[in-house]
Amino acid sequence: MSKYVETICKKAKTSSYNSSNYDTRRKNNALSTLIKEIRSCKSQIIKYNEKDIKLASKMGVKDSFLDRLVLNKSRIHNMIDGLDKIIQIPDITFLTSKSKRQLSGIYTSQMRVPIGVIFMIYESRPNVTIDAAGLCLKSGNSVILRGGSESLNTNAILIDLIKNSLIKNKIDENFIQLVNKTDRKYVSEFLRMSDYIDVIIPRGGKGLIKNIIQNSSIPIIKHLDGNCHVYIDKSAKIEYAKEIPINSKTQRYGVCNAMETLLIHKSFSKKHTKEIIEDFLLKGVFLKGCSQSRKLNQNIKPATDKDYFEEFLAPKLAIKIVPSLDDAISHINKYGSMHTDAIISDDDKAIDKFKLEVNSSSVMVNTSTRFADGYEYGLGAEIGISTDKIHARGPVGLEGLTNLKYIVNSKGKIKH
Repeated sequence: MSKYVETICKKAKTSSYNSSNYDTRRKNNALSTLIKEIRSCKSQIIKYNEKDIKLASKMGVKDSFLDRLVLNKSRIHNMIDGLDKIIQIPDITFLTSKSKRQLSGIYTSQMRVPIGVIFMIYESRPNVTIDAAGLCLKSGNSVILRGGSESLNTNAILIDLIKNSLIKNKIDENFIQLVNKTDRKYVSEFLRMSDYIDVIIPRGGKGLIKNIIQNSSIPIIKHLDGNCHVYIDKSAKIEYAKEIPINSKTQRYGVCNAMETLLIHKSFSKKHTKEIIEDFLLKGVFLKGCSQSRKLNQNIKPATDKDYFEEFLAPKLAIKIVPSLDDAISHINKYGSMHTDAIISDDDKAIDKFKLEVNSSSVMVNTSTRFADGYEYGLGAEIGISTDKIHARGPVGLEGLTNLKYIVNSKGKIKH
């Protein structure tokens, strides 16, 4: 084990012990200071980000990867807005609830507490640096951030702004640390630091997350991929059926909540199904579909079983005509990744069945899958999306970064 990794972990662990000393006002003041720092350094952030974009472009990375790397004025505004929303969220850390007198005379309650030390590893997405720092600070968790080598310049200026905000508000600057070593051997070492790190949150490609799963001795909050579906029921309103799938797929391609497969009930209007297909083709989306969908448009190429498992992250879409709602649900539960799936329907019974039986962390009703996001859910920001069936599922915000401990009180009670 390198001294570098051990030092970072020890500092993180020590700083996490002090989290109860930072009250809501101080944490919110630090977040407000960070907002001011970002605003005053907006042009510098963009300049540093442009360096990363140029380097990544020379490496020939995918367009979806490059898109996630970009920090423009709009995305910086969203970062600031996310921090502002985190400030507004009620602070639940160290609050007690469910106080109850037991038959023995003891009183039990539950206290909401930080998880401890979080190791956050992510590719591209320098906005995650700010989102993670803001959420971890508000939830009382010390965090070690390890961004990708492609965003090294952007993250360097962002961590400086974060450190300044902590210091100005008398919070241990080691509460939020950035790993500035790009060698992957250091990541392997962090994955074994179970004496110091309490949970790992990876955000990135399937390769990164599989590597974490295979090599970590520490619990993980993760989603492996975002193979999201939209199902058009036979009762769907035409305007919803036309607008929601297009938005779910084409509003932004390289994101985990973009639709990758469109399912259409066989009894839905053939005329409107053809129009929806045409709309996708006009948007430049490459379509692969089942034999029934291919009869409706000769530009649809044959889909294989593999295509229905695929997270394309590109202007590419799989289409399937299904004979029933049950078949749509079975398809989603078989091929989906338990991320986000949507139903477009005007039938309450069909909607209820879909909500109950689709095994995903977010189920959308007559709503674009693009809303599956912590910011949109009112969480302020998210540190990731969990498709696991653990305490945190779906977009992970403030509450997902805490857990519970029991507090037991009495007046000298002893057990006989």
